[in-house]
Amino acid sequence: MTAFVLVSDTYTGGWVWQDVAARLRESGAEVYPVSLTGMGDRRDLAGPGTDLETHIEDLVQLIDQIDPAGEASEASEAGEVGEVGEAASACRVVLVGHGYGIHPVFGAADRRPERVVRVVNLDAGLAQDGVPALALVPDQAVRDRLGQQTEPYGGDDWQIAPPALDAWQRSGSVAGVPADALERLTRLAAPQPVGTLTQPLRLSGAAAGIPTTGVLCTANGSSIAMVESQVGLGDPRLQVLTEPQVSFFELATGHWPMLSAPDELAEVLLRAVAGEGHRIEPAGSAQPGHLRPFLLDVTERSRERRGRVDLYLPDAEGPRPAVVFVHGGPVPADVRPTPRDWPAFVGYGRYVASLGAVGVTLDHRMHDLTDFGRAAEDVADAVEQVRADPRVDGERVALWFFSGGGLLSADWLAAPPPWLRCVAATYPVLAPMPSWGLTDSRFRPTAAVRTAGALPIVLTRVELEIPEIAATAEEFLTAAKDSAARVEVIEVPLGHHGFETIDHTDQARDAVRHAVRSVLGHLRLPLDPPARN
Repeated sequence: MTAFVLVSDTYTGGWVWQDVAARLRESGAEVYPVSLTGMGDRRDLAGPGTDLETHIEDLVQLIDQIDPAGEASEASEAGEVGEVGEAASACRVVLVGHGYGIHPVFGAADRRPERVVRVVNLDAGLAQDGVPALALVPDQAVRDRLGQQTEPYGGDDWQIAPPALDAWQRSGSVAGVPADALERLTRLAAPQPVGTLTQPLRLSGAAAGIPTTGVLCTANGSSIAMVESQVGLGDPRLQVLTEPQVSFFELATGHWPMLSAPDELAEVLLRAVAGEGHRIEPAGSAQPGHLRPFLLDVTERSRERRGRVDLYLPDAEGPRPAVVFVHGGPVPADVRPTPRDWPAFVGYGRYVASLGAVGVTLDHRMHDLTDFGRAAEDVADAVEQVRADPRVDGERVALWFFSGGGLLSADWLAAPPPWLRCVAATYPVLAPMPSWGLTDSRFRPTAAVRTAGALPIVLTRVELEIPEIAATAEEFLTAAKDSAARVEVIEVPLGHHGFETIDHTDQARDAVRHAVRSVLGHLRLPLDPPARN
């Protein structure tokens, strides 16, 4: 017998699992939709002392009482505690944590590892020892409020009010949720005790070997392809995702699949218990894609390093225009080599220098989804440093953004300075993923492009783009068309995200040449006929 323990995200309770629970029971499983202390129909039990440990203990007590066919319930009513434990040990317990729920789930699994046969991470981040759930809360307003708190909580400030009907998207995509279900979600939502978000999770490592399945909701901005891309960067924290007991599924819906796709979610949970799912291969001895050679054979050229900025200087007299290349992210702080030493950015820097412009690469500090503000400051500082260099014509500068760095283009598109002659973007993210918590932030190029005016924009798209990223480019182009922005689109047939070191094809090489020469043309740099570099 399998027993599913279902733990939902902030503000909700066991009622949110109603349809999923019914389908799982039809399969013959035991199902326990959980309302943690202070949540759902137990909202009146919360107090200022309700914290993450309270919720972990809720689950531990439930696990201790679960049995395969009712014997434990009868024994418990008779006061036969020993029989409860004996019956419970025969039941396979699967803990499902949705969003915030993954933190009490891992806490409980750590305390009862012998009882838990699988943990399912449903559209949630990677819970870690010593890190509070707040670190993974998508809602930036909640993170800001609790992160800035310096005094002990008192009075009425020990709870976070649930979202209004039109504000749930700050906590994750509501794609696919019917209107009546969204109304019910709002009506039944309970305030979240602050301590459940701010108390660090403490793990002993006892649950490290429990099989784990991640269920990624693609409309919320997560996918297997994105996970594989992050794992490929070499972040040691993510290497656990390549272990053989870890599997993944995708659901084409938003953050609330129990409301938007209950049948599909129930099926995935049953398949997870059966050991199915996609496995992510460890890097092994193969060279990761971002460290493979640049697709153009560009002549080596010395660079000048100043702090976080590298300059590739042309063989030319007098101040020259500059192209500043801005890498994507987040890139973990301990990843080596850092992005400015990746072959693609070295290649771009050398290439524009060979054509007469100053190539500029930099390392900005976007190490986490909360770092966009700091990364934007790093880019602005780098631009000012470059413009002040006497070898640079400070009135002729282009900014070129890649991947997740595309969001950093928003400031420059919203109010282009006169010296900014072009903005380029290659396989960019041009609107925040719903799960990134940037809904109300300034980092929305899809909105900023409406005030870009006559600023030339060069957008390079790859045919085999990650769908969630491709959708942001389409949104951007629609906004650009509505505002008459000047956008040139360069397509890369059969190209992948990061194609410069993955796809060594004639089409890919032509796309890079085309994009570089378009950007340099906007800098009014005289160019010879295209060379076959």
